[in-house]
Amino acid sequence: HRLGMDTSGLVVFARTNAALRGMNTLFRTRKVTRRYEALVCGHFSKDCGVIDLPLMRDYINPPYMRISTEDRQRALIGLTHEEVGKKLLESPKPSITEFEVLNRESIDSNGTDVTRVALTSVSGRTHQLNVHCAAVGHPIVGDTVYGFGGEAAANGGLDDAELPEDKANEELQKNIAEAMVGKPMCVHAKSISFEHPVTMEELSFESSAPF
Repeated sequence: HRLGMDTSGLVVFARTNAALRGMNTLFRTRKVTRRYEALVCGHFSKDCGVIDLPLMRDYINPPYMRISTEDRQRALIGLTHEEVGKKLLESPKPSITEFEVLNRESIDSNGTDVTRVALTSVSGRTHQLNVHCAAVGHPIVGDTVYGFGGEAAANGGLDDAELPEDKANEELQKNIAEAMVGKPMCVHAKSISFEHPVTMEELSFESSAPF
């Protein structure tokens, strides 16, 4: 498996071919539990919840991802592989992220609100955590792609009217983006648990977030 370029934390390396084959199976069958810690813009009003929004490749902003909507799927009708590429015509991917608020805090003395959350990527899609956080109005702090002014579609591809009431407003997101210039994104692979593919021992590892 892999981590995003700006994601810190735990990653697993197999030392034998048998372990590699076994780990590939565990990841493919989703028998590895990975939990992330992140700072997101604004304050979540709920203490925990589930983000259940399907993902698709964004044919307008390739190679990035976005939330799949009926309008976006309808826009693909009639397009060919030659026009937009085979991957862009793939069916939407069901995607589920569980979140739990760890703390509501500020990144400075001016009351610039952020929320420290634990994120569990149940489905493990490409850029899932980034897109899901942006799509509920709380992009990950320091995310220069899916966050404020990023290259990907804003709000994970959703309109402002589709975001929840507790969304981080544009001014707050801008202030956080300016404060984070030159700093890494605040998302960390905090823990990973799985059954060893050879010895069958239950393994669990943790690493503290650097932010």
